Amino acid sequence: MHPLHIQRLIALPYLILGGWCLLAPGMVERLTVAPDYQHLSATSALFIGCFGAQAILGGLFIWFSQWQRKTFMVYAIALLPFFWFNYWFVFAVPIFNRWLALDFVANAAMLTLSLWGWKLMGKAER
Repeated sequence: MHPLHIQRLIALPYLILGGWCLLAPGMVERLTVAPDYQHLSATSALFIGCFGAQAILGGLFIWFSQWQRKTFMVYAIALLPFFWFNYWFVFAVPIFNRWLALDFVANAAMLTLSLWGWKLMGKAER
């Protein structure tokens, strides 16, 4: 597989999950936020929709940028705090429910893809 294909696979969770947040924020809140923390208001829909728009913007930057080998590694390192976030807000302070596993799986896939892209680009540089 070519590193560009890997880079575009990394963009997909942002485009898909971000699109879901942008187009159906109420559904996202009902499915992912624990009932005690749900507001289901216009304000919470606005915030979730804004989050989705930002995710789509990030996905588009990932899709259309020209990544170097170090970009894959920096991105992999930058993903690490998100695993803490997933753990903390599902288990320690359960604001989110088990549906946030979608985010965890996406992060794990992007981490794996980032390391794979880094490795492939290293072989291409030789």
